[in-house]
Amino acid sequence: MSREMTAAATETETRTGTATLTWPRTGTTVTGTGAGTGTGRHGRRVVAAALLAPALFATAVPVAAAREALGGGVRHQVDLLVERDGVPGALAHVNGRTFTAGTAELGTDRPIVGADAHFRLASDTKAFTAAAVMRLVADGKVRLDSPARRYVPQLAENPVTVRELLKQRSGLPEYSDLIDWSDGPYTDEDCLALALAKGQDFEPGSDWAYSNTNYLVLGLVIDNTSGEDYRGYIERTVLRPLGLRDTYWPAPGEPTLRGPHARDYGHHPADPEGGVVDMTELPGHGFGPSGGLVSTPKDLNAFWEGLFDGRLLPGWAVRQMTDDTTDVGGLDVYPQGSRYGYGVASIPLSCGGEYWGHGGDLPGNSVGGSHATTGRGDVTVSTTTAAASGDRLRHLRGAVDAALCTGRQGVSQ
Repeated sequence: MSREMTAAATETETRTGTATLTWPRTGTTVTGTGAGTGTGRHGRRVVAAALLAPALFATAVPVAAAREALGGGVRHQVDLLVERDGVPGALAHVNGRTFTAGTAELGTDRPIVGADAHFRLASDTKAFTAAAVMRLVADGKVRLDSPARRYVPQLAENPVTVRELLKQRSGLPEYSDLIDWSDGPYTDEDCLALALAKGQDFEPGSDWAYSNTNYLVLGLVIDNTSGEDYRGYIERTVLRPLGLRDTYWPAPGEPTLRGPHARDYGHHPADPEGGVVDMTELPGHGFGPSGGLVSTPKDLNAFWEGLFDGRLLPGWAVRQMTDDTTDVGGLDVYPQGSRYGYGVASIPLSCGGEYWGHGGDLPGNSVGGSHATTGRGDVTVSTTTAAASGDRLRHLRGAVDAALCTGRQGVSQ
């Protein structure tokens, strides 16, 4: 733990919180316990809604502010997250180099775990799901402009197409806002039924809105066209071809992360006013095709490299994912110049060009991955608590920008 974090801990009232929640679709009961300062963002948003948000890498400010945040490079920005913003631990892994700051466990001097450590991908999972759908398109098993009801009978008369699901243009409402999270378990079909019963937020194709229901439906598309569960299909067609041996789907009833990992901290959704608690153990199996994968910084960078260098899909399929986009600048959390494609979004870089990626947040962690244009490489940045607003976001974003702009602006890492 850094000197600044130790001082903050002694100057702020600390309390212990314990909360228990039964999670839908798994029936798993999770208890979060830990010491917290009582600071940070509050609000009664369930974990599934938070983890499946557009999140970090879809959250940036105009280029001028990004240049200001660039500061002293990647290491400086990572240090700021810990020493100034109170993040327990932070990591940036870029082009084979890893920069870390903070502790892997509060109350200890255990260093943050490196590029082989596991963390929850949250909404970065959407890029893997989109790649799997494009594999089915490339194999002639799915057509982008076919009504999704051809593959998912529950959609009945709904005209939404596969393309509109991928692009977040379906108008399907957010299922996680409709669930009674004290009840369950729920199946994916149950969650979709709740969304369909609410009705469309807008006519398919007429607008854009981020909804995790889109990728829940795409998981069902994979199930019903591949002949196997989407988890197995993504493992076979995405993870294995790229050698992502440390990326996995948690099993039912498996709340603990496998292998080396840091502890995560945040506000428990069952008691959001109860202070910051240990949020490491979560029922990730239930987060599904919108946010269920667990990976490592090294594996996530390898995914972006493999996707964009054409080793995973035909070139035309990758171009489709990034050329057929919607201007989302100023919408939701996206800055001007941002575009959303098929499970990936582009964000401008301060040094010119852009990066393509996704991001995700949980109450206990934030993670994002991206691939820069013009050969500047791939980066993953993660924190062991939510870092999706304020100075935390600014410094996290600064680490991303510094990592991918190094050399172009002469900024040392």
